[in-house]
Amino acid sequence: MKKVAAILKNKDIMNRILFTIAIFLIFRIGSAITIPGVTISEDAFDTGDIFGMLNLMGGGALQSFSLFALGVSPYITAQIIVQLLQMDVLPVLVELGKQGESGRKKIDMATRYLTLFLGAIQAYGITITMQNSQGLVLNDTSWFGYIKIIVFLVAGSMLLMWMGDQITNKGIGNGISMIIFAGIVSALPNQIIGAFQQYLGQKILTKDSALILEGVLSLALYLLAFFLIVVFVTFTEKSVRKLPVSHSSSSTSNAAENAKSSFLPIKMNSSGVIPVIFASSLMMAPAILTSFIAGQDIPNWAQTMINVFNSQVLVDTGGVMMPWGLIIYLVLIFAFTFFYSNLQINPEKLAKDFRENGTYITGLRPGTETEKYIRKVLNRVTLLGACSLALIACLPISLSLAGIVPASLALGGTGLIIVVGVALEVFNQIEGLLAGKDYAKVI
Repeated sequence: MKKVAAILKNKDIMNRILFTIAIFLIFRIGSAITIPGVTISEDAFDTGDIFGMLNLMGGGALQSFSLFALGVSPYITAQIIVQLLQMDVLPVLVELGKQGESGRKKIDMATRYLTLFLGAIQAYGITITMQNSQGLVLNDTSWFGYIKIIVFLVAGSMLLMWMGDQITNKGIGNGISMIIFAGIVSALPNQIIGAFQQYLGQKILTKDSALILEGVLSLALYLLAFFLIVVFVTFTEKSVRKLPVSHSSSSTSNAAENAKSSFLPIKMNSSGVIPVIFASSLMMAPAILTSFIAGQDIPNWAQTMINVFNSQVLVDTGGVMMPWGLIIYLVLIFAFTFFYSNLQINPEKLAKDFRENGTYITGLRPGTETEKYIRKVLNRVTLLGACSLALIACLPISLSLAGIVPASLALGGTGLIIVVGVALEVFNQIEGLLAGKDYAKVI
């Protein structure tokens, strides 16, 4: 309660919170405005469809084919490509990465131009795919009609990206993540209502006490699963491996105090929710690209490709039904978790900074020995984090494929990882703002 009171009294933080809420309101209004010139079928979208995650992250914006139907997915995909190219692939980007703030601004501008290009491709692919599934009817099927829809969708995506930047600069931070957070949270009530109808809707009408009790227990287990996922994600996000750090400049009198208070924290999941978001975005890319190439008539090879990357589908592999989409999703989560953990904590740079500042890990020599130790600890801790992310994201999908739970729960794990992760990041951001305010009062 004291922290809540401190937030309410802090004018700067309250202004940031109100500004973020205002952006959320604009986001929800835009998500309800259907693009002119299209008609959406009542059953246009299925939760288990390949675009289910894109729809979830946009708070149902794709299902209504609204101005924000693309969400921030093109920007996320562009970020993936640019950051991969920075890994000693494209010398120009590598050089820009070493130029500090000016280089970062140029890389950010290149990412935005790439977002524009990928957004146009994704907009056309989604439009064609929804047309093929009979979920979308275009009033104008000429080339001008398609261009008009692409312009609307890309403009909406770029506006969302700008809104995310405003939240980062003037709101409570983590702008793009907050936009995704808002979309998922807005979809959760419908998901809970759908679960209620699934488990209790028809059983209540029968007035059979045994069936109603069965439905109540099923719904209770469903809600318990959500609660346990929240608890588990919170636990993994808060788990930290502390490496004791000493300072060569420390005097003998306060050495014991420094030994207790100084440590290098390595989070169990230092990459946060980024691996899940990126993995989900890449899982959607094949379906969009195959739709773009195949056109109106999707051949068997294209449909097979879509099914292979659909985590909700079992693919016939020589008479054996294999969840290839789920396996690919799992591999991507592991890959991005390690990739981003090493971006967040660079052992080589960290060891170099330690040596220059007269800091060292207790019991280890500065330099190569420190670098190897940090890398070893980081990889071990990250392995646990990757396993926890994969478990939460893939377990609901596995239960859905096995027929144990309905498909409406399949996206619950991934959605809650993002919601809880972003909520914890926002909490830390607000704590930092409060701490900065208190420090300003002291000085």
